[in-house]
Amino acid sequence: MSPVTIDAIERAANRAAAADIVQRTPVERSRSLSERCGAEVLLKMEHLQRTGSFKTRGAHNALARIAADEPEIRRVVAASAGNHAQGVALAATEAGLDSTIVMPESAPQAKIEATRSYGADVVLHGAAFPDAMAHARTLIDDPEVRFIHAFDDPDIVAGQATLGLEVLDQVPDVDTVIAPIGGGGLIGGVAAALAARAPDVRVVGVQTEGSATVAASLAAGEPVSIDDPDTIADGIATGGVSDLTFGLIREHVDDVVVVSDDDVAAAILLLLERAKQMVEGAGATATAALMNDAVVDELDLAGETVVPLLCGGNIDITTLQEVLTHALVDRHQLIELAVRIDDRPGKMGEISTLIGAEGANIRTVRHERSRPDLPVGDADLVFEVETNGPAHMERVLTAVRGAGYVVERTTGAGSSA
Repeated sequence: MSPVTIDAIERAANRAAAADIVQRTPVERSRSLSERCGAEVLLKMEHLQRTGSFKTRGAHNALARIAADEPEIRRVVAASAGNHAQGVALAATEAGLDSTIVMPESAPQAKIEATRSYGADVVLHGAAFPDAMAHARTLIDDPEVRFIHAFDDPDIVAGQATLGLEVLDQVPDVDTVIAPIGGGGLIGGVAAALAARAPDVRVVGVQTEGSATVAASLAAGEPVSIDDPDTIADGIATGGVSDLTFGLIREHVDDVVVVSDDDVAAAILLLLERAKQMVEGAGATATAALMNDAVVDELDLAGETVVPLLCGGNIDITTLQEVLTHALVDRHQLIELAVRIDDRPGKMGEISTLIGAEGANIRTVRHERSRPDLPVGDADLVFEVETNGPAHMERVLTAVRGAGYVVERTTGAGSSA
């Protein structure tokens, strides 16, 4: 029998209700996603949780129990890419415990600083989460120190499972809940809660291509891991699930689907533009399943009430900038033009005037004089230009070509000369 029972989950919910740390997060309808899927799509805004992630639920449950039942524990140690780190740091401070959090050197700076702000000692070690995990385990050689695993801990999973009970309370007619899968603590807990209280609700897990381990694990009948998960959804780049969470997934999760990082980026942008919600990659992964036409067809969501979990909002500025730039390029709102010129004074000003006259903004410009195909005396001026979209882009191209220049578009869908 799994240690994550409905009784344990309800005790976790009672602990959360008695404290100020865990918030009841809102649910909001997404018109855009509802129209896209032919379903009633309700976003569970768990990214608005304190610390910006569902991880606060599990950390609070585990540390509140330790503080009450194990007074000999003085310090906790955890490994995390960021969100578990913040949850443990906050919960430990609230429980009167010291905390040390090991994070990979690639962890977003915003998450590192937030973890320190909640009172933890932060140690940066290794290139990825598995490296940080291995190092963290070397720091628990004292009986007064307890390791707090991000997902291989029944108390952590029971705390995450309270999110499932909350969804059921807020959306009693829910048909499908969609959750990201990293280490499996969230989906395992939520699925266990729903299996006990609403067994007809379908639970769908989502992984990204660069971190997908669950399909292989299910096929093998045991957890399968990867050493170098690669995804913009850094919060789910754990490299695998545990025996505990694998058992919960195998028993209670109905479907597991895989999306691309491009799907995740599109979901981040849609949530920002349409829902006015800023989420991180892991937080957008459930929504990314609804941005992928093949996945939507596979799940056959038409007519259902669907709740994707927006599980985290701690996106770092660098990632957000990459996502926005990618989207602008896809929409032809950011283009790069290579214009062949006679390398003489005044050409840059002339072409800049042509582009400006069409109402486009030049971000950057550079000379290229070393390309092997350039005739002696010629150069390429490479402009990065902001436009309002495809029609505006074509007007800019027409204006520059109309002045007698050969132009190659080097970003966007394809190129033209």
